[in-house]
Amino acid sequence: MPYRLLKYAFKKPDDLGDPHFFGKPEKLKSSYDVVIIGGGGHGLACAYYLARDFGITNVAVLEQGYIGGGNTGRNTTIVRSNYLTPEGVAFYDESLKLYLDLSDDLDINLMYSTRGHFTLAHSDSAMRTSRWRAETNKHLNIESEVVDRQFIANEVPYLDLDCGGTHPIMGALYHAPGAVARHDAVAWGYGRGAYMRGVEIHQRTQVTGIKTNDSKVVGVETNKGFVEAGKVISMVAGSSPRITNMVGMDTPIEIFPLQACVTEPVKPFMDTIIVSGSLHCYVSQSSRGEMVMGASADPQELHSTRSSFDFVEGLTDQMMDMFPFVGGMNLMRQWAGMCDMTPDFAPIMGKTGIDNFYIDGGWGTWGFKATPVSGKTMAYTVANDKPHDLIKPFGLDRFDTYKLVGEKGAASVGH
Repeated sequence: MPYRLLKYAFKKPDDLGDPHFFGKPEKLKSSYDVVIIGGGGHGLACAYYLARDFGITNVAVLEQGYIGGGNTGRNTTIVRSNYLTPEGVAFYDESLKLYLDLSDDLDINLMYSTRGHFTLAHSDSAMRTSRWRAETNKHLNIESEVVDRQFIANEVPYLDLDCGGTHPIMGALYHAPGAVARHDAVAWGYGRGAYMRGVEIHQRTQVTGIKTNDSKVVGVETNKGFVEAGKVISMVAGSSPRITNMVGMDTPIEIFPLQACVTEPVKPFMDTIIVSGSLHCYVSQSSRGEMVMGASADPQELHSTRSSFDFVEGLTDQMMDMFPFVGGMNLMRQWAGMCDMTPDFAPIMGKTGIDNFYIDGGWGTWGFKATPVSGKTMAYTVANDKPHDLIKPFGLDRFDTYKLVGEKGAASVGH
C-alpha cells in the first residue's frame, strides 16, 4: 500500500474530509409527506427536485436493494432525443438539455460524452424509415439527418460497411447530440443532492403493502414497519406491476428482460454510438475501453434478471459482422434488466385514479435517458397535484380514451 494512502486506514469515516454520499437513517419515521418507492435514478431525481425546487424535504426514498441496483445500473447509458412523436421529442429533448449541465448541478463528474448516434439502415425499407424519422425530427427542431455510406465511412472508419457481405449498410440516421453518461454516477449524484437537502434514503427496505382508505393512499407497509404517507410515488420500473397490484390498480405494463454485456477494456478507438435496428444490436465504448453491447428485449414476458447464452451467441455474431477485428476480445460480464413495456411504447406518468398515489413507469428501453426530466416533471406533479405539461400525454387514462402516443417507431432496436 502506498504510504500516502496509509493515513486513511487510521481515520474514522467522518474524519476523511469528503461528505458521505448517503446517510444511513437509524430507522423509518412514523410519517412522511412523500414516500418514493424505488431508489433508482428516477426516484432519487424526483426526491432531489422535490427538495430543491419545492422545499419538500420530509421525503423517504425506499429501495428494496441498494441504490441504483435495478435498471439504473443495468442499462447501456445512451442519451438521445431523436424520437418520433411530438410528445416524445419534447420530453426527451428536455432531458438531454438537463443532462448537459447535470455534472455542474450535482457537483459530480457524470462522464457525459457527446458521441453522435448512428442508426444503420441495411435495406430500402430501413432507409425509408430513416428518412421518415429524420424529417419528423427536423420538423420538431431535433438535429437529425440521413447520411450515406461515404459519410459513415469517414466518421466510423472501423466499421465494415458490407457487414461480411450478408447485410451491407446503405445509409444511416445520424443524431449528432447522441451521448453516453456514467449511469451509477447519475444515481449517486441525485442521491447525494437529495440527502444533503434532508431527504431520507432507506436501502434494503422493501415495500410489502400499501394501505388505502376510501380510495385514498394513507401509508405503506415495509419490512421495517408501517409508515404514514401524505403521497406515494411508484418509481420502480420492472417491479411496477407488483406495486400497482398492492392498490388494486390495473395497468397495461408487461415485463420483458433486456440483456447487455461488455468486453474486456481495450485502447479507445470508438467515439460514436452504433445502432442497427435491422440486426437488433447496438454498441458504444466506455471511458475505460469496454465495448458496451446490447440487443432487443427478450421475446417472452418474464419477471427476471437472468441472462442467457442465446443472447450472447446471437449478439456477438452480429458484432463480428460489423467489427470483424473484435473476434479475439473476451467478454467480461453480461446482465439483464427488467423492461416495463406499454402497448404504445411510451411511459405512464402522473396521477392515478387513487388519491395521493402517483406512478412513473412503462419505460421500456429508454428509462435512463429520461432520468432528469422524469424526476423534474414528477416532482412538479406531486408538489402541485397536477401533471406537468410535458407529461400530460403520458397519463394512465390514455388507454381508456384511446389517445395513445405511438412511440414504437423510435426504438433503436426491435422490441
